[in-house]
Amino acid sequence: QVQLVESGGGLVQAGGSLRLSCAASGSILSANYMGWYRQAPGKLRELVADFRSGGITNYADPVKGRFTISRDYTKNTVYLQMNSLKPEDTAVYYCRLIRTRDYWGQGTQVTVSS
Repeated sequence: QVQLVESGGGLVQAGGSLRLSCAASGSILSANYMGWYRQAPGKLRELVADFRSGGITNYADPVKGRFTISRDYTKNTVYLQMNSLKPEDTAVYYCRLIRTRDYWGQGTQVTVSS
């Protein structure tokens, strides 16, 4: 069983920055997949950024050049650095890990004011 706990969300003005953290209860070294997703009110959950095969990072078009996904194996934590935030980035952000099953965190709210 793996627990994922996101943190770092909050209210920020447009153009500002936030760094989200996703702390896993177990080692992320053995994870088959890790990524960040978000869900805005009335919309489907969508991919924001993730790690692909070989550790290559992948980003959704709306966040390319502004967001950076990274991970620290010593802390079993995945991060999402978000810069140049826009009101349309407002959503609940979720961390996802796949190992023997699919795990999701509880989400952290990000609100960007104009």
